[in-house]
Amino acid sequence: MARNGFRVMDSDMHIVEPADLWQKYMEPEYLDRAPVGLNRHFRDLGVEVEGRVFPTPNRSYTNAITPIMEEQMVVYKDSQAMDWNSDSQVMAMENEGIDVAILFPSRGLFTLGMDDMDPGLAAAISRAYNAWLSDFCGQNPGRLHGSAMIPPHDVDEAVKEAQRAVEELGFRTVFMRPNQVNGKNWHDPYYDPLWEEIQRLNVPICFHEGGKVDLPQVGTQFETHMMYHTCTHPMGMMLAVVDIVGGGVLERFPKLTVAFLEGNCSWAPWLLWRLDEHQEMSGKYDHPDLKLTPSEYFRRQCFLSVECDEMPAEIVTKFGLEDNIVFSTDYPHADSKYPNSVDKFLEMPLSDETKRKFLWDNCVRLYGF
Repeated sequence: MARNGFRVMDSDMHIVEPADLWQKYMEPEYLDRAPVGLNRHFRDLGVEVEGRVFPTPNRSYTNAITPIMEEQMVVYKDSQAMDWNSDSQVMAMENEGIDVAILFPSRGLFTLGMDDMDPGLAAAISRAYNAWLSDFCGQNPGRLHGSAMIPPHDVDEAVKEAQRAVEELGFRTVFMRPNQVNGKNWHDPYYDPLWEEIQRLNVPICFHEGGKVDLPQVGTQFETHMMYHTCTHPMGMMLAVVDIVGGGVLERFPKLTVAFLEGNCSWAPWLLWRLDEHQEMSGKYDHPDLKLTPSEYFRRQCFLSVECDEMPAEIVTKFGLEDNIVFSTDYPHADSKYPNSVDKFLEMPLSDETKRKFLWDNCVRLYGF
């Protein structure tokens, strides 16, 4: 398939997990504590875990998200009628003009969203999700590839699940939310065994933000979706970039690839400029271990995703970041432009060479195809 002559890989396409996924896939030891998917309205992506409901119920959810979901019933009615199964995913890809997709969760983005979770339970939730996703992708193996959930609550469990997901289940990448867990920065040496293992496995680690949970998030002081969602995803990714790049993770693990997804890309030139400026000012005192500038580490090892109508993204081409940007549709979330995402992207004021990089070439490098 080619859309107007361009092959397309979706770096971040979402699935809608069945409400009873964890009831069917959790190990017996943890079955009575399994997350429960909610069905409060059309395309409900919420989940209840250990008596807590996520995304955290608030005015934003009742005032905006629920009616937005209901407004989009016409767009997603065919997928809903197919119960969001593997074939419906491929159908959506055909509608968009997508050749290959890397799949990320919807409900699953909320299931590990608390500091005080039992690490054993977090690991069991991840194993169950990954087992289900492996079955889901296995029904259309040429088109669908999974991103494995790994539990940051215990680094040893995270290492084990990353290894299982890649070597046994065949996933192309692993992911975590960018939010700190138990107060630890990602550059804390505690996580070094995880970065070392992911580097050995030769897959990227993807950071992917989600809706409100009981973890530190930028913008959650605001009560409306319009305000808090403006902040959470891009600003959460900015913090993660500063953490991973400025904190020396890429110096210690020079073959580790890191993607920061669903957080826009147009801010990258400014943030990398500012990081470089601050390294020049105080880096020799704060981070003498950094042998390159932050922007050099980023260009060497990092990727960001562009939204289909992110008009300011043209600026990344002026700052040498053309090889660090990948395309995503965010199907079927509320801010997706499905089924017109690819067509809208092709209207962007970018050269054909740049479009080809964003739509295919960079995605191929990121995920190792």
